[in-house]
Amino acid sequence: MKDDPKIDFSTVLASAVHDMKNSLCMLIQSIEHLGQSSAQDNPEHADELASLHYEASRLNTNLLQLLSLYRAEKHQLPLTIEENFVSDVVEEMLAKNELYIEKKGLTVELDVAEDLCWFFDLDLIGNLLNDIFINAMRYSKNLIKISAAIKDDQLEITIEDNGNGYPQNMLELIDMPMQELNLTTGRTGLGLFFARMIANAHKNNKKTGRIHLNNGGIYKGSIFKLVLP
Repeated sequence: MKDDPKIDFSTVLASAVHDMKNSLCMLIQSIEHLGQSSAQDNPEHADELASLHYEASRLNTNLLQLLSLYRAEKHQLPLTIEENFVSDVVEEMLAKNELYIEKKGLTVELDVAEDLCWFFDLDLIGNLLNDIFINAMRYSKNLIKISAAIKDDQLEITIEDNGNGYPQNMLELIDMPMQELNLTTGRTGLGLFFARMIANAHKNNKKTGRIHLNNGGIYKGSIFKLVLP
């Protein structure tokens, strides 16, 4: 009797994550439709749907991160570097989170020129920024600012808020290896590791993309900066 073939659990898990992600996308679309329908008829239900939409979006982002981490581990992380309008990325991000922004009364300030273009992977950078924005919505008091500009021949995209800022342990995680991350705490740093991995995958003229975390600024909250060469 031959031994059963060994199951590659990581591949099975990646396939399951892909299926869950697709189901979540359908769920998020349904929540958005329900939120629009109940916005005037039942404001209380609309607020609950906004919170549900936020949590579903967070989960969807986490699943996207898992897939990217799996592909990176298998050296199969695809990069499609094309010229993109930064404003398109930002507008899509705001559209995805419109329900939560409106119901929670958040103000989002933009400082992004409509004609600002750069070369990057649209899906990966879009997912990276959306994850950071989702966290900013959660921890800000009521204000988030998104800005983008070219400095020293590099694209800098900044997301800052007026919350209480990053805790010290988060600031210390920025350069920590993946194997040293503490996955038993709330803000594990997995999102930061994902952001760093995607940024580092973008290279040009011997320069590598990177991320920076700080506290302070004009809003006295957290400041996330993505730099792409």
